[in-house]
Amino acid sequence: MSYQTEKEFLIHYDPKAFDAPLVTVDLCIFTLIENDLKILMVKRSQFPEKGKLALPGGFIDLATDSTIEETALRKLLNKTGVKSPYLEQVATIGNKSRDPRGWSVTTLYFALIPYEDVIGANEVGDAVQWLSMEDVAISSMAFDHKELIKLARERLANKVSYTDIGFHVLPEKFTLTQLQQAFEILLDHKLEKKSFRRRMLSADLVKELDEVSAERGRPAALYAAKSKQPHFFTRSL
Repeated sequence: MSYQTEKEFLIHYDPKAFDAPLVTVDLCIFTLIENDLKILMVKRSQFPEKGKLALPGGFIDLATDSTIEETALRKLLNKTGVKSPYLEQVATIGNKSRDPRGWSVTTLYFALIPYEDVIGANEVGDAVQWLSMEDVAISSMAFDHKELIKLARERLANKVSYTDIGFHVLPEKFTLTQLQQAFEILLDHKLEKKSFRRRMLSADLVKELDEVSAERGRPAALYAAKSKQPHFFTRSL
């Protein structure tokens, strides 16, 4: 059938005329719990891969999600109660073997959130749990999610090396020691104390508060992030 206008073509177009892959979004949600990098995992309650651990995520809701990022934000809110985290797209992976249901495409995101902001974070049940990278390495994962976590972890470390996104796992108030520890954990290597503090202070990223920490021993000054605007370092940490 030939059409005279695009409007006429679209009226008669059948989106099911061609085979389409399964399309999902997966989220690798990172936080720090007692100075340990943790990832939020979900135990699957349905087939396929029932009973295995998986990243939070799922299918796009065509009725409510106008973009893939909206799907990711919706899934994040459902699992953590956090509305506005640091969210970044990592990669799109697709092939005919990653999902037994058929040809599958997923868009992978990673998110950074402060543990204190997670609703019910201290009362997580069996279905939802925070795993360390060590636990991830020895756990059985659904689909190709272990490979997805590896991709997200590599992107995270790379991004932290030249930006200030490490602030997103910290509480609103923190010490300079806590700030350095957060960056070291996310980078997975140690940083020289004087150089790190000089870099943070000279970049004007933090402001000192008229408060001190309640930790034992000598109280330390508390700081807060100055701006939510992203900062890029001229040299990698």
